[in-house]
Amino acid sequence: MQTRKKYIFLTFLASWLLLFFFGGDQLRRFTPFSGRKAEARRNWPRWTDRSLLKSFADPEELQRDVDPSLLSPRERRAAWLSAYRSSSCRMETCFDFSRCERHGFKVFTYPQERGQPVSETYGKILSSIERSRYHTLNPEEACLFILSIDTLDRDHLSGRYVRNVDEKIRGFPLWNGGRNHLIFNLYSGTWPSYTGDLGFDIGQAILAKASFNTDSFRPGFDVSIPLFSKDHPQRGGDKGWLFQDSVPPKKKYLLVFKGKRYLTGIGSGTRNALHHIHNGKDIISLTTCKHGKDWEKHKDTRCDKDNVDYERFDYQELLHNSTFCIVPRGRRLGSFRFLEALQAACIPVLLSDGWELPFAEAIDWGRAAVVGSERLLLQQQTQFLWDAYFSSVDKIVHTTLEIIKDRLSPPRSRSRFLWNTLPGGLLVLPDFSTHLGDFPFYYLQHGYSPSKKFTAFIRAASQAGSLSQPILRLIQAVSGSQYCAQIVVLWSCEKAPPPSGKWPQSTVPLTIIQGRRKLSERFFPFEAIQTDAVLSLDEDTSLSTSEVDFAFSVWRSFPERIVGFPTQSHFWDPEQGRWGYTSKWTNELSIVLTAAAFYHRYYHSLFTEYLPAGLRELVDGLAACEDILMNVLVAAVTKLPPIKVSQRKQHKEAAAQQAECGEGAAGTPPPGPPSPSAPHGAKVKGTAGSRRFSQRQDCLNQLADWFGYMPLVSSQLRLDPVLFKDQVSVLRKKYPSLEKA
Repeated sequence: MQTRKKYIFLTFLASWLLLFFFGGDQLRRFTPFSGRKAEARRNWPRWTDRSLLKSFADPEELQRDVDPSLLSPRERRAAWLSAYRSSSCRMETCFDFSRCERHGFKVFTYPQERGQPVSETYGKILSSIERSRYHTLNPEEACLFILSIDTLDRDHLSGRYVRNVDEKIRGFPLWNGGRNHLIFNLYSGTWPSYTGDLGFDIGQAILAKASFNTDSFRPGFDVSIPLFSKDHPQRGGDKGWLFQDSVPPKKKYLLVFKGKRYLTGIGSGTRNALHHIHNGKDIISLTTCKHGKDWEKHKDTRCDKDNVDYERFDYQELLHNSTFCIVPRGRRLGSFRFLEALQAACIPVLLSDGWELPFAEAIDWGRAAVVGSERLLLQQQTQFLWDAYFSSVDKIVHTTLEIIKDRLSPPRSRSRFLWNTLPGGLLVLPDFSTHLGDFPFYYLQHGYSPSKKFTAFIRAASQAGSLSQPILRLIQAVSGSQYCAQIVVLWSCEKAPPPSGKWPQSTVPLTIIQGRRKLSERFFPFEAIQTDAVLSLDEDTSLSTSEVDFAFSVWRSFPERIVGFPTQSHFWDPEQGRWGYTSKWTNELSIVLTAAAFYHRYYHSLFTEYLPAGLRELVDGLAACEDILMNVLVAAVTKLPPIKVSQRKQHKEAAAQQAECGEGAAGTPPPGPPSPSAPHGAKVKGTAGSRRFSQRQDCLNQLADWFGYMPLVSSQLRLDPVLFKDQVSVLRKKYPSLEKA
C-alpha cells in the first residue's frame, strides 16, 4: 500500500513539473514587478540587461517551481533529491563557457541591496572574492557571478534565514536561471530531518556547500566545502601544530573523541555507539547529554556519569595529545571538529556515511584521513592540507574558485598530485606550465634538475646617452660566467636607452627592454627570460665572476629559494606594536635583496598573476618595497628562509643613481645619503635615507596585514665556498678570486 501511494505521489509530482516546464514561462512572463522589487530592478545599471548572459539552452529548462512549504518533510526530501538527480547538471550542460573565453576567469559579486542583512561569515566570503585576482567590477567581463543575498544558513528556524530568496533572485536581470552563478551554503534543512533543501530553486547554479551528501552532489559541477565557524579567520590563519618535516612526538592517546551525544533524532545512533570504545587509557570517548532545552526529558542511565566524565578532560589537550581523532557526523554530515583535527595534526577518523568530503575533486583524503600504520605521513599531510586550503576563509573561497577554474580547461588544469603536494594547488599556476619540471618545487623529489644556465636580469635607471661605470663593470663580470646564457636589461627611464653601439661587447646575447618605470615591473614574466634561473641585479651592484658562479651553484641545490648577497632581517617591536626592519649585521637574516639574488623564473609569474593588483600598486608607491614583497611571497610559498652566500664587498644602494632619470622610478625618493637598509650597520642620515627606511617599515607591516600573518622566516645560515680560506694554493681553488675577501 505504501509503495502504491509513493508511485501515485511521484506521478502527480511529475505531472506538476511538466506543467510548469512547458507552461510556467508563459505564466511568469506576465507577472508584474511592483513595489521595492520594481524599484530595485530600475536601479540596476544598463549592463544588467539579460541579453548580456548569452544562452546556449533554454534558461528555464532545468528550473523546478515546486513550493517546498506545500510538502511534508519526507515529501520535501524526496522531491529535493529527485530534482537534483533529474537535473543532471554538468559543466557542459549548465555552464556557458563562452563567457570565459574573452576575458578569462573573472568573478563578479552582485551589488549590495539596501536593507539586505549579511552575516559576518558571508561578509568574509564576499571580501575573499573581492580580494582575489579574479574579481571584476564589470559584469560584461564576468565568467562567474556571486549573489549578494546571504545563503549560508538555510535553516528556517535560524535568525539568519533570509526569506523569499526565490522571488529576489528571479528579479535579478543577470540570474538567467542560475547559469554561471556560484551559491555558498553552510547549513541547510531543519529539525528533524535536516535535508539538503535550501528553500529556494538554485536552477543551474553551482552549489558550494558544507555537509554535502553524495546522493545530491553533482560530480564535476558542485563543490563540497568544509563547515567552518564565524570565528574562522579571514586570512592568514593559525599554523598547524606540527612543524614541517618534523617527526611527530609519541602521543599519550591513540584515539579520542569529546562531544555532544544526541539522545534522539538524526545522528544519535553514530554518537551513542562511541561509548563502547572508551577504555580510559589510550582510547578516550567522552560525551555529554546536555544538548537542547529538553535534554533531561530524554536522559538515559548513562547521562549523569557521562556528564561528570566529560568535564574532567580539556578538549584542546586531547587534540594535542592524540594520534587519531574521531570525527562523527552531527545533525548534519559535516562537523567543526574536522578542521580542528586537521590543524592539530590529529588524523581524522571519519564516521559520516554519505559525506562528500571537502574539495575531494582535488584532495586525496586517503593520504590524510585513513587509519593505518603510516603515522608520520598522515600527520604531516593533515598539516599541509590545513595550511594550504582550510586555515582561513580566503583559502576556502579561493580553493573553490580554483577548482571551478580548472574545470573550464581540463588540459590546463592542475593534477591531483599538484593539489596534494607542497606547496599546493593554489600556488601552482597551470597557465605557467603543466609539467612538473618547470616548477621549482619538484626537482629533488622527482629527479628533475634546473637548467645549467641563468639569465642575468639588470634593472637600469642611468642617465640616457651614457652608461655608468658600475653597469659596464657588472655586464663584464656577469658575461664572464660560464653559466650565463644571456643578459636582459630593463631600462626604467623616460629617456631612450643608449644605441646598441654604446653597450659593451659580451660573449652572451644582450637584450634591452624599454620599461614603464614601475618598480614592480622588474618581476614581470618577460618572454625574453628563457632559463629557470634568474639573477636579479641593480645596475650599481658590484659582483665578481667567481661570486656569481658560486651563488649559482648554491641556487641549483636550493631552486625553490632566493639565494643571494645583500641581506636584511625583520623583528617584532613590542613597544611600537608592529614589525621592525633592520639591515644591521647580525647573526639572523630573513630577506635577501633582489639587487643581487638568484631565484626561479616561476616567481615572476606568481608575483604578477597570483598577487592581486592592489599589492603591486603598493609596491609601486613605496621605495624598495618590491624586493620585500618578493621575499614575503617566496617565504609564504616555501615556508623556508632565503640563503645568503659569501661576498667580497658589502652591497650598497645608491638612490642618486636612480634619480638621474629626473624624478626617478615611481616611488623612488630624491637623491640623498645611502639609506640604513644598504650598508650594514650604517646610520640613517638625511631626509632621503629616513624616508626610504620608513617606507620599508610601512611596506613590511602592510604586507603582514594583507597576508594575515608574517610569512618571513629567519635563518642563521650563510654558505661559503669549500676551501674558502686555507693554505691551499690559489691555483687549486675553484673560486680563487674570493680569497681576496
